Amino acid sequence: MSTRLGELVERLGGRLIGDADAEVIGIAPLSDADASHITFLSNPRFREQAAQTRAAALILSNADNEALSSIRAGARIVVDNPYAYFAHAAQWFAAQTAIPAAIGIHPSAVVDPGAQVADSASIGPHVTIEAGARIAENCVIGAGSFIGRDAQVGAGTLFHPRVSFLAGCSIGERGIIHSGAVIGADGFGFANERGSWIKIPQTGAVCIGNDVEIGANTSIDRGALTDTVLEDGVKLDNQIQIGHNCRIGAHTAMAGCVGVAGSAVIGKHCTFGGAAMVLGHLTIVDNVHISSGSLVSRSIQEPGQYTGFYPLAKNAEWEKSAVIVRNLASMREKIRELEKTLKSLSEEKNDQSSK
Repeated sequence: MSTRLGELVERLGGRLIGDADAEVIGIAPLSDADASHITFLSNPRFREQAAQTRAAALILSNADNEALSSIRAGARIVVDNPYAYFAHAAQWFAAQTAIPAAIGIHPSAVVDPGAQVADSASIGPHVTIEAGARIAENCVIGAGSFIGRDAQVGAGTLFHPRVSFLAGCSIGERGIIHSGAVIGADGFGFANERGSWIKIPQTGAVCIGNDVEIGANTSIDRGALTDTVLEDGVKLDNQIQIGHNCRIGAHTAMAGCVGVAGSAVIGKHCTFGGAAMVLGHLTIVDNVHISSGSLVSRSIQEPGQYTGFYPLAKNAEWEKSAVIVRNLASMREKIRELEKTLKSLSEEKNDQSSK
């Protein structure tokens, strides 16, 4: 299905320069786009490539438009944030070709009579929904998913196949949970008694806000006594572990394989690069950005970018550096002694000079 450029701008905003009746069928990268595509420029480093693109229209900032206006004749959509505009446009084009889910409950699904499923919801094959669960309007529950007792799924939320959403957990509106995710497994809670581990019942739940996306095979543990909480707009990538009683602030995003230990409290608008680790019971304020592979071992009270990993090196060089690190404490004491000696010699020399 094609879309007129004028229609796209009417829906998404922006300033169109060029033919409003030109039609496009989708979005493509600068290098691959042809006359049936729209493309975008979000980094000035690619201006030369943008000038040569064959796309029917180019999404770009005002500064890039001024730089390219004399060398590119094609249509342009001038916006404040080209990358965000690209995302909205991509959603629009995807919606045009999406196959709607079949409304209703598949014959192979098992829905307890005590569950509430909205008439507009789509319940796929072999789904299990236990008593007390509530599935709101326009939800899609993919094949093989499990929704536990008294769980709540907000309007317009999508569960891809094989999601486990366990008892008492809740998610708000317009959420997306990808395949293999487990929401509400027991937290890792044990007490040691004379060398043996005694399980602590995990009686809290997981409470998830609106517009949250959770990646494939990600696990979010239920709280021990109170709930684990993900606020509105949180985005989690694949294979992430969120421990029990954590709180993740609104619009925080985490890349794949991040691990957050229990009872950590993370602020709003934070980002975590892939494989970053956060120790338990720490507090991280709003607008903190953790680099990939970093270990957060203390609370962070000031916004900013933080990095905590040792640079990659050849193994022999790394071993030498490790020896130095192990000896830093003794080296520090030797330096202090040298400083004292130098200070004493300097004072002695000054005394002699004054005589």
